[in-house]
Amino acid sequence: MVLQRVSLLTIGAFQLPVLRSFYKGLGWEETEISSDDYAVFKTAGVLLSLFPIEELAKDAGIEINHSIESYRPVTFAINVNEPEDVDSTIEQIREAGGKILREPSDAFWGGRTAYFADPENNLWEVAWNPSAVFDERGGMISF
Repeated sequence: MVLQRVSLLTIGAFQLPVLRSFYKGLGWEETEISSDDYAVFKTAGVLLSLFPIEELAKDAGIEINHSIESYRPVTFAINVNEPEDVDSTIEQIREAGGKILREPSDAFWGGRTAYFADPENNLWEVAWNPSAVFDERGGMISF
């Protein structure tokens, strides 16, 4: 069974500073992992991240429409406990009919990652992050 765990939501940002400013304006707190090129906000049980849309598309191996008025890609993440869990989770998703966009591979940031699309082409990442910390419910509390 694939873990029933949504731990990180990533929005592909056309204008990261504008989007970051909006969420800060809501009073949302950024985490210490944020940088000039990436923003991560604490939410109740799930982290919300903002990542440049071109980099998100490149990482997932897809092409994007460069219009801010077009469909906005969002990546949902299932973070797993061990690096080999990325591979086994992708296999389970493949068996369930998921479209594998990027096979499991080691990531430049030290983890392991893969991408798939659900039947309506919603973009998901399966990732193992060596520094991820989960609460007793399996909710990600930091990475």
